[in-house]
Amino acid sequence: MTRPALTSEPRPQPAGGPVRVPRQDPVVAPAAAVRTVRRADVDAELWPDVARLPAAGPVHTAVARQLVGRALDRLGLTGPSARDGVPAPGPRLTLHDADAFHRRVGRHGLIGFGESYMAGEWDSDDLAGVLTVLAAHADELVPAPLRRLRGLWVSARPVADRNTRDGARANIQRHYDLSNDLFATFLDATFTYSSAVFTAFPARFESLASAQHRKIDRLLDLADVGEGTRLLEIGTGWGELALRAAARGARVTTLTLSAEQAALARERIAAAGLADRVDVQLRDYRDAEGRYDAVISVEMIEAVGAEYWAAYFRALRRALAPGGRIALQAITMGHRQMLHTAATHTFISKYVFPGGLIPSREAIAEHSAAAGLHTAADDGFGEHYAETLRLWRERFTTHRPAVTGLGFDPVFQRMWEFYLAYSEAGFRSRYLDVRQLLLTEGTPR
Repeated sequence: MTRPALTSEPRPQPAGGPVRVPRQDPVVAPAAAVRTVRRADVDAELWPDVARLPAAGPVHTAVARQLVGRALDRLGLTGPSARDGVPAPGPRLTLHDADAFHRRVGRHGLIGFGESYMAGEWDSDDLAGVLTVLAAHADELVPAPLRRLRGLWVSARPVADRNTRDGARANIQRHYDLSNDLFATFLDATFTYSSAVFTAFPARFESLASAQHRKIDRLLDLADVGEGTRLLEIGTGWGELALRAAARGARVTTLTLSAEQAALARERIAAAGLADRVDVQLRDYRDAEGRYDAVISVEMIEAVGAEYWAAYFRALRRALAPGGRIALQAITMGHRQMLHTAATHTFISKYVFPGGLIPSREAIAEHSAAAGLHTAADDGFGEHYAETLRLWRERFTTHRPAVTGLGFDPVFQRMWEFYLAYSEAGFRSRYLDVRQLLLTEGTPR
């Protein structure tokens, strides 16, 4: 399939229209090519908490300097870069403004850590590597007695981010409606924004499109989608799964809250000559209508919010015709980590996915069973997501000039790079996993 014309241009554009990004295997940009930022130059209206330092007391800052400084040294991320002329092994974290770094971490924990990177107060020769080391040792960074005092440096999630019907639409738009052209800078020609399934590691960008089709086909097979199948997709993305299902002969209804995604998905579906088989609806999953032979939802549950997981699984069950099958792809984390994260405003919830929460396998099992669904299959492949994210991050870094041309400033670029590297680190350290599940009716209606 040829790459479609892109439609979203919400940001100021350079003369001549939006930047078009060539589809090619990227060359990884060296660390020196990363856009530098000085806090004094940060737009305080766009990035208020990056432009100014938090009002952290000297005690918070001193404790952070002691605990975090020791942890970074112990993990080999800081300290001398060479001993006796021999470079230190492993990834390195370089502090440009140690006082500001410790002040932010002392006041806002991991949010402060990410904001310090956005402000240019620290850098790394291997950002994903540094974050992987930290993720692998997350439980060791703060002494056990102090973990009970988490409330002193973490904030609760904003009430405004709740995924009510209006809130869910606003939260989805804050991420997915940024710009279709932005996502084009790092996604492959399938425009698929979820984990691929590769046949070999290390993965190459030139194999990403086929790896995304492999993932989609596994889900379609899991849900037994074929000629004449009535399929409901919850979470359209940019339409690739709907296209692939329609090409099998299915009749597809696909739901999204993103106007930008819906517009481009419709263009792509029409260009493929499949508009008569696919109905793209701007609709909340809670308002899904009809019964279907199969329901598929790919990495949608993470955006639902824990408060609404029960409603999500009830909606899946309501949509299922007798004997039907539900195929889910979901990112997961450990249950204890999920409970802590659910009560905490995080860097990701503040800057990337407001209102979202990654579930645990236990949470999925509990809520799906309560809705009358039985888990018939459950397969994890987290290492594939780590590779997918690496390819996205490398391509995004390579195409920084295109991102700048779309109107996204260096602070946004550092935030996005941090988000991709942070996510990659979660999978490399096995803090996160991604799974494909088959759910069937477990109890009578």
